[in-house]
Amino acid sequence: MIIRNFFKWWESKLQISLGFLVFTHIAQIPHFLWGGDALLKSGTVYNVNPILDFFLYSIDLIEIPAIVVVCVSFVARWKKK
Repeated sequence: MIIRNFFKWWESKLQISLGFLVFTHIAQIPHFLWGGDALLKSGTVYNVNPILDFFLYSIDLIEIPAIVVVCVSFVARWKKK
């Protein structure tokens, strides 16, 4: 019963969670370029500004709640059918 109520609540908040996923995926674009530059060591993006490096590194931490959102949304949709 508690799980069913949780999934009903989650379904009502799905628009917000999908917006969060859009934000995290858009944030992955500069993070992808930054990571590639760190790997290639060209210095175009990586090690230019420590605050920018910290911001782009912290995008990795945003992925954790995004993974949870995707999993819970999938289970909610699956339980609904």
